[in-house]
Amino acid sequence: MNVDIHGAPIYFTIPIFGGIPITASLVVSWGVMLVLTGLCIWLTHDLKVKNISKRQAIAEKIVLTAESFVRSNMGEKWMHMVPLISAIFGLSLGCSLSSLLGFFAPTADVSVLLGWALVVFVLITYTKIKTNGFGGYLKGFCDPVFLMAPFNLLGEVFKPISMSFRHFGNILSGMVISSLVYAALILANNALFGLIPGVVGQILGDIPLLAVGIPAVLSLYFDWFSSAMQAFIFCMLTMIFIRTAAE
Repeated sequence: MNVDIHGAPIYFTIPIFGGIPITASLVVSWGVMLVLTGLCIWLTHDLKVKNISKRQAIAEKIVLTAESFVRSNMGEKWMHMVPLISAIFGLSLGCSLSSLLGFFAPTADVSVLLGWALVVFVLITYTKIKTNGFGGYLKGFCDPVFLMAPFNLLGEVFKPISMSFRHFGNILSGMVISSLVYAALILANNALFGLIPGVVGQILGDIPLLAVGIPAVLSLYFDWFSSAMQAFIFCMLTMIFIRTAAE
């Protein structure tokens, strides 16, 4: 199986569209979106005002948490951003955790994260132009003096790059570290039990006893905590940049 320049496996290409590659990142991302869509439909099905079900209670809790998150970081007038922030958080977390099921995590593909960051960048630019007008938007690059225009322009361009590479680097490094530790434990297991002579040492060497427990602890951090933290940080940066653009 071929891989693209970012390391994501390429499943097949579509010749009629110029040979567009269908990568694991694309397939898993769409799979996560379908799962999230189905989950939303299931949670919001048959809503009631009284005698609500546990399913509806969970749905209401998720919505209230998302609203509180946006309200505390952006203010009441930005409550229309709740669906976007919730979608980014759910998609990021779901894509990162997909590696637990043996899939390629789309968040380990920088092109995916760069796409998300470009969407945020468009919203930031739109907010700035809507608030200050196109002339005011261009004038903002000259603050505080005209000589700062090239540096301000570079800072604006690098904003989506820094957002995407921060997320990408943390997720990819977690995958690499977990793989290296697991491989080292396998080698240590073979070396340790290989000291036992005879068939017993050979059998025990083939059983990855040392690899039990430690990878699970690493997974708890890199796959769960780190994934949730990176989704949280990406959403925080999105809210901060958009809110700042309106000031």
